[in-house]
Amino acid sequence: MKVKSRHHLRSDEIRQLRETVETRTGVDLAGDTFEKVELAETRFDVVLVDGSPAVMYVDGDPSLTVTGANAYQPTEHVVTVDAGAVSFVSSGADVMRPGIVDADEDIAEGDLVAIAEETHGKVLAIGRALVPGSEMLGDSGKVVESVHHVGDDLFELSI
Repeated sequence: MKVKSRHHLRSDEIRQLRETVETRTGVDLAGDTFEKVELAETRFDVVLVDGSPAVMYVDGDPSLTVTGANAYQPTEHVVTVDAGAVSFVSSGADVMRPGIVDADEDIAEGDLVAIAEETHGKVLAIGRALVPGSEMLGDSGKVVESVHHVGDDLFELSI
């Protein structure tokens, strides 16, 4: 991934980002430095929190990255998958209903969600909900589109 530009966020931008992330994920995004990195030829921009790529903007919508979600452990907008789904989700596959064991009821269609595995609670991917959380459990159908996952270019980003 090529860096197009980098700049430190102003205090009002930091406050707004922290409030948005906390509302959506339940995470208090604590840090001393917040630096926005605009990436060329990708749909992502990244915010480094104390040097770590903790937040990404997906089409202008802020969300924790996989790295950020594992560092801060979101309590809201989490979809939990069973062991059988781990290898698929880790490879970037969309999430199907049969693999889901739990989903937050407050997830709305279109929300960015953290996809965690049930055994250790580690976040494997970030995705966009295709249905509300109340409709995610079931026998068939795709319910979360994968946006970012363990091992992809954004996960491997080093700046």
